[in-house]
Amino acid sequence: MSLFGSVTSLLQILFVLLMAPLLNGIMLKVKSRAERRVGPPILQTFYDLRKLFKKETLRSNNSTFIFTLAPLILISSTVVVIVVSPIITTGELFNGSGDLFAIVFILLIGSMSIALLGLDAATAFGGMGSSRAATITSLSEPALLVSVIALSVQAKSTNLSVIVLGNVHHVSWLLSPSHILAISALLIVIFAEAGRLPVDNPATHLELTMIYEAMILESSGENLALVKLSEFMRFTFLLCIASNLFFPFGIDSTKSWIFIGISCILLAIKLIFIVGLIALFETTQAKLRLFRVPELLAGAFVLAILATISGIVV
Repeated sequence: MSLFGSVTSLLQILFVLLMAPLLNGIMLKVKSRAERRVGPPILQTFYDLRKLFKKETLRSNNSTFIFTLAPLILISSTVVVIVVSPIITTGELFNGSGDLFAIVFILLIGSMSIALLGLDAATAFGGMGSSRAATITSLSEPALLVSVIALSVQAKSTNLSVIVLGNVHHVSWLLSPSHILAISALLIVIFAEAGRLPVDNPATHLELTMIYEAMILESSGENLALVKLSEFMRFTFLLCIASNLFFPFGIDSTKSWIFIGISCILLAIKLIFIVGLIALFETTQAKLRLFRVPELLAGAFVLAILATISGIVV
């Protein structure tokens, strides 16, 4: 473990930790302005998390150790994937540890922990949300894995750093049909995994339409703060990966502290631009009916298959 790898991994954690609530606040502000409302302050998410960390954690009499353990597993899995992935630099803490299949598996552990959290309180809405989340995950994971294979065809590696560096050195790859189809499938999966419109509405208050929010209805205090923070960090991490695969320009590959600082600034600008577009997109979308979600994810799977075939043939 080198000093550079340790410091840059800590920087990546701090970067995502600070950007995650900020990006959520920017999205809420943009959506409010698009709907001709004033909306909350951009830093409102920081205030909400601080308030939750100060509150007492209440738990159901039916809950077990899973109620306390699940939020810790969720945020731990999120931190692990941030550490081993090329976010602000292609240098990794552990050489060769940024394998896309491993990253997908670690993220899946976090998703399953929250599903268990929803079931642990033994409430109707928690079980309903966990069932729906498990269904969406089981449909989105094949599309995600196949899109990973499609992205690895050109780079001839499933290591995320190798793929990003390949896109930097071979700009033509970014415009290839295989890359465009794979990224399109990956974006659909990101919306599904993050519970964003049109798959799920994170701002809904209707119990029968909830998916992700239904699983955390019984959470409060520090547990709810950890779950919310992990949710923001996972979404920011996925956006960072999509940004580096879409627009890898600016990511550090020289292991220079100056270029790492520049990489942080450029990535922050790209993320703000992306979440602004997502917020505007969500203002024009309605939540899909639950029975229509499999059709959307099936379309993502088809795009991923076509991307893989295109990468092998071309």
